[in-house]
Amino acid sequence: MRNNGIRMTVSYQIVLTTCADAEQSQAVARALVEERLAACVNIIPQVQSVYLWRGSLQSDAEYLLVIKSRADKFAAIETRIKALHSYEVPEIIAVPVTQGSAEYLAWIAASDPL
Repeated sequence: MRNNGIRMTVSYQIVLTTCADAEQSQAVARALVEERLAACVNIIPQVQSVYLWRGSLQSDAEYLLVIKSRADKFAAIETRIKALHSYEVPEIIAVPVTQGSAEYLAWIAASDPL
């Protein structure tokens, strides 16, 4: 894969999850960064989620976490989120990064050297 003329040897991802409150979102974000599973986690407060759960329509205020990391970290990120999360089935979705600033991607890679 190429990015601005630079060969990308590492794959990157954005992982999304939601948390019930500020305390839980901070705990998840800090654990992922401190344990070098993610380079950065953005916490977006008070997103409104509408969903079906066990046949019932639900609407809740949640905190959205946008987790930037290397793709090879997904399994560890998933395991860590599940260990820290209060939801029976937390959202854990990875979106591949197909392009990005070479400097920013290098910063993600440097957050946990191979």
